Amino acid sequence: MSKKQQKSEQHYRNDIVKKMRALSVYHVEFSHTIDTLARTLYDYDRTLKSFEDSGGNVVIKHTNKAGATNATKNPYYLALEGMREDILAYSRELGLTPSGLKKINESSMRPARPSALAEALKAFGG
Repeated sequence: MSKKQQKSEQHYRNDIVKKMRALSVYHVEFSHTIDTLARTLYDYDRTLKSFEDSGGNVVIKHTNKAGATNATKNPYYLALEGMREDILAYSRELGLTPSGLKKINESSMRPARPSALAEALKAFGG
């Protein structure tokens, strides 16, 4: 991906907000989580590019201090695995996955429980 093709954090943020608005789950209070997800998506793209540039092999050979060569997971791949989990978790929290959207919709559909004070005032005709 060239520099012109590489997306910015702001691009990801705008895309996340657009998707949340389409699902009617956007609230300005989610800005911090949206920013974190946007940064994670941006970092994921950059790390994926580095992984591909390194050959795209999941397992690489590593020579330790003693001179022994061992097969080990590519550090870029390990980073990508962690970021995938983070992306899914943040997406779920923002309602951008089916289970996350279901959880948000169920909690917003639950009727508000009146406070004890409201009930007492209502009993006195207030």
